[in-house]
Amino acid sequence: MTQSHPRISKAVIPAAGLGTRFLPATKATPKEMLPVVDKPAIQYVVEEAVSAGLDDVLMITGRNKRPLEDHFDRNYELESALQKKGDAGRLAKVQESSDLATMHYVRQGDPRGLGHAVLCAAPHVGHEPFAVLLGDDLIDPRDPLLRRMIEVQEQHGGSVIALMEVDPEQIHLYGSAAVETTADSDVVKVTGLVEKPDPADAPSSYAVIGRYVLDPHVFDILRRTEPGRGGEIQLTDALQQLAQDEKVGGPVHGVVFKGRRYDTGDRGDYLRAIVRLACEREDLGPDFRTWLRSYVAEEMQQS
Repeated sequence: MTQSHPRISKAVIPAAGLGTRFLPATKATPKEMLPVVDKPAIQYVVEEAVSAGLDDVLMITGRNKRPLEDHFDRNYELESALQKKGDAGRLAKVQESSDLATMHYVRQGDPRGLGHAVLCAAPHVGHEPFAVLLGDDLIDPRDPLLRRMIEVQEQHGGSVIALMEVDPEQIHLYGSAAVETTADSDVVKVTGLVEKPDPADAPSSYAVIGRYVLDPHVFDILRRTEPGRGGEIQLTDALQQLAQDEKVGGPVHGVVFKGRRYDTGDRGDYLRAIVRLACEREDLGPDFRTWLRSYVAEEMQQS
């Protein structure tokens, strides 16, 4: 029976990547700190975890990632300056990030892939199921994907991954899942996983996106997992083993997501995410949409 409150309390956010697709902007600034309108991308992810009831957040960082810690810490000098100016609105925004959750940090050291980054969380997580949120995927808060995944994990046990149907020609950019239907229209049972397959070899057009609820047995498997595609320890390879042998850590299910997702890991999608979110803001949307319509109309006339 599904419990009224999530028994999962810990979220892990891998944030040790170099952000090479956004160079030179990410030469000295972590990609997770790039603004999406007026908040860094990473704050959206932490807010999503908190809204799903996960107020214990471990961030897996690396060298040159200190600004992430600073963002979620107090800035007494800035707060004092805003207080003296009587700027209560901006003061609240500054304090919001430091009051969101109980934040913890650990450095990955060697960038050996997502599986290795998740393994770095083992001492903090212990023997509890936990969530993993990748910072490149922003899920619209109106679409409570993570909360639904937690419900499915509480019902079935094991692990739960987020899936999204993509164009078959794009499946090589994702992990691909072999699935079986269940009694719930938005839930499938995962029987196999392949990391970034050729379209002809993909088991389905269901792509794994950056949300996971994992059984702690995944740590034992990751410790034994050899480097896979790209010479990295792949989380997909560990999940494949879990899917093949339910006795190890329970079944693997997938929640099929059909809501609003913003991919900030790609430059084009990052810009589209900013436009979409800005258009929907009450304080920015009306003027911005008017300008955008005018701009598009001018461009169409010139072309």
